Amino acid sequence: MKILIVVGARPNFMKAAPLVSAIREHNGRSAPENRIQCVLLHTGQHYDEAMSGSFFSDLSLPQPDIQLGVGSGSHAVQTAEIMRKFEGVLLQEQPDLVVLVGDVNSTVACALVTSKISMDGKGTRPLIAHVEAGLRSFDRGMPEEINRVLTDHLSDLLFITEESGIENLRCEGIAPEKAHFVGNTMIDSLLSSQERADRSPILEQLGLRGSDGPAEGIRGYALLTLHRPSNVDNRETFLSILKGIEGLSNAYPVLFSAHPRTRKRIVEFGLEQFFQPVHECVTPSAVMHTPGVHLLSPLGYLDFLCLMKHAKLVVTDSGGIQEETTCLRVPCVTVRENTERPVTVTHGTNVIAGTDAKDIQKAVDDQLNGNKHSSIPQKWDGHAAERIVAIIAQEISRRNAPPAERKEPASEVVAR
Repeated sequence: MKILIVVGARPNFMKAAPLVSAIREHNGRSAPENRIQCVLLHTGQHYDEAMSGSFFSDLSLPQPDIQLGVGSGSHAVQTAEIMRKFEGVLLQEQPDLVVLVGDVNSTVACALVTSKISMDGKGTRPLIAHVEAGLRSFDRGMPEEINRVLTDHLSDLLFITEESGIENLRCEGIAPEKAHFVGNTMIDSLLSSQERADRSPILEQLGLRGSDGPAEGIRGYALLTLHRPSNVDNRETFLSILKGIEGLSNAYPVLFSAHPRTRKRIVEFGLEQFFQPVHECVTPSAVMHTPGVHLLSPLGYLDFLCLMKHAKLVVTDSGGIQEETTCLRVPCVTVRENTERPVTVTHGTNVIAGTDAKDIQKAVDDQLNGNKHSSIPQKWDGHAAERIVAIIAQEISRRNAPPAERKEPASEVVAR
């Protein structure tokens, strides 16, 4: 059986890497006829070394078998280019199943192509599996929400990270036998990478630990990530967020690993006065002796995980970071009006602050001074990918069996 796994952007890599590893383990203990051929395809939605390449080595993810190289563009241009190039790949590779992860343009583009293709002229197409299904912000103004909804309704297998996803899919009329509550492959990556992240030199390079840092332990700091266009492409919103963390940055160094587009907006909007210079994170001279928002070059996965693990607070607009901070039990303030990951609020360490400066300041103060009870969500145990691969192998075997031997999937597989 052949599986084609699609990645396109950095969050996809963290979700896909455990699947590749679980397939390797499955093949090691399976008879030859039950082994899975895994083809990894990178659309090139994130395409440079800083934004993409280093993540492959950090996650022990093999280099892609296929590169589409689509690059950047508007939502329409990027989605269309992925669709155009992906169709030929499907016809050539003839996979049994296409695995799509997350909610980026690559996800919905490849779902659309796979759902409509006929590989034999008789309507036969690969199965579609969506990893991270069922998440909903209920904000159709978010491009990611459109991608999530469309992909879920086109998919044959839906792998759910948190219990809210089960109810969301039920309310949308999706057949319950398609849905499998398996846990979170992004947390699989985090748990398997912590030991290597602990060996990262980033704390020493930034003067947060060691001879240039405090005599003992780690110097207090906060971490900031912003990437959503609604936050960084609007000057008033961007300015409001910066004012909201002004008190935090007066008390601690705030490390901001900024996307190149975000840095461009800082200059365009005349916001340079809010930031310390860019640090390249490669020499001990880039030390943090003063509070303020310190711009950093884009970081690799292991360096960023190390910084996140030891931060006093993380301020973000990223969905994945809401999950990672919950797993690490690090306080998190999300500068958005909603979240598609409510378990990070109900069980985890996350608070939704919005983008008003006063609301952000209050959330930051509450998180720094409070003692929010948190727990690790169900099935965030590092074994989600193993559950997914077991279900996929069972489903492909059932589909490829002679009609008389086919059996409906056992319902208890959902709870495993």
